[in-house]
Amino acid sequence: MAHGDITHIEIPVTDKAKAASFYGAMFGWNIQEAPGFEGYPMWQAPNKLSGGGLVDRTAENTQPVSYVEVDSIDELLAKVVALGGSVAHEKMAIDANSSWAAVVDPDGNTIGLYEGAPASEG
Repeated sequence: MAHGDITHIEIPVTDKAKAASFYGAMFGWNIQEAPGFEGYPMWQAPNKLSGGGLVDRTAENTQPVSYVEVDSIDELLAKVVALGGSVAHEKMAIDANSSWAAVVDPDGNTIGLYEGAPASEG
């Protein structure tokens, strides 16, 4: 995916099994837990590029969060602060080749950032 593409969406739900059944029937998504990501059912969209996961709905976690592909999380974290936003979650490794972080825009919207290995490497 290219810098700026939406790559992943997390949907907060109260019942992951029920939500998996609902979204599976509605969109044809095959929602499953992957080894190493137990408790985090995920799907891949038909475009085979984007996808998402189901997360626990909490008092603080009530809205979907979109993750945007970026070339460098480190550069974007510095830029978002300079542009009037804030860092909600510092950069964290997902695996050896990818990381995520989250920022808050000046209006209070949370946007996730995803950095993966360049296509030529991975």
